[in-house]
Amino acid sequence: MIFAIEEINNSTELLPGIKLGYHIYDACGSVTVAVHVAFQLSNGLDPVFYTGDSCSQSGMVMAVVGESGSSPSISMSRIIGPFNIPQVSYFATCACLSDKQQYPNFFRTIPSDQFQADALAKLVKHFGWTWIGAVRSDSDYGNNGMASFLDAARKEGICVEYSESFYRTHPRSRIQRVADVIRRSTAMVVVAFTSPGEIRILLEELSLEPSPPRQWIGSESWVTAPDMLRFSFCAGTIGFGIQKSVIPGLRNFLLDLSPSKVAASPVLTEFWEDAFNCRLGKSAAIDKRLCDGTEDIKTLQCPYTDTSQLRITNMVYKAVYAIAHAIHKAVCQETNSTTQCDKFTRIESKEVS
Repeated sequence: MIFAIEEINNSTELLPGIKLGYHIYDACGSVTVAVHVAFQLSNGLDPVFYTGDSCSQSGMVMAVVGESGSSPSISMSRIIGPFNIPQVSYFATCACLSDKQQYPNFFRTIPSDQFQADALAKLVKHFGWTWIGAVRSDSDYGNNGMASFLDAARKEGICVEYSESFYRTHPRSRIQRVADVIRRSTAMVVVAFTSPGEIRILLEELSLEPSPPRQWIGSESWVTAPDMLRFSFCAGTIGFGIQKSVIPGLRNFLLDLSPSKVAASPVLTEFWEDAFNCRLGKSAAIDKRLCDGTEDIKTLQCPYTDTSQLRITNMVYKAVYAIAHAIHKAVCQETNSTTQCDKFTRIESKEVS
């Protein structure tokens, strides 16, 4: 997201002369935290807004990128929607969010699960699997996605032996019960419409007492997740993944981390200290040695430096650009082959929708 914003701010074609600002919040996968942030965004960000040459007079948020989950996105949309603040999600796929009556200001750069559900049913039918089991996250994403899939599967003549739901905060006894249903079932194919957090817990439970091999069908949220490879009994899992993409310049941007940049960001500080097992200056991690400056991020092999699997990342990139183009349309005019933008134009967030 920061990379996209900086790219736009340095552009001479998109919003020339205008700099986009931003605040980044971590919802921690929690609806409660997402709602808290939504209220903050609706109220305006700061008690004082700078009115120098580099800032507009407006303190109102023009748009929101997020949230990644369907349930937090639904909650946020209900709060910021009445204020006409556009919300662009990069990973909330619940088909329910396509309802413009309920979510008129919600947009996304990723397809609705309705398309995935139909495709998964056709995939199962293609292989001749007509007797299957189904598990899902007990969330808006899992419940709506599975409902769409079961409806599509019924139309394809596919029979479902069981359909179980669970959530990561449920007691272990609930997870064990779902695992036992899978172990005792006669269906050799399991369709899992879950988030990575839920499926990981279920697979860990199943690994404690292996059952006959199953053919797993995964939803897009986890089917390409690298950490699922450690579960050997999931080898051969199939599903529809988000398309891989290349974002030119992103890797160099990620690797361009100076000590001052790292120290200025709590998120980067935490990442740096975990990656190199050392602490930076006044960090609270007193049990670690001080970082001595020899740390080289280019030598790291970790998800942060791996840009070979850009899937959701590209959806974030598109979301930022979608908002930038909307603002450009509201404040810029094309005259005599040149673009003139007025950064002091007072625009309402609804003009960006």
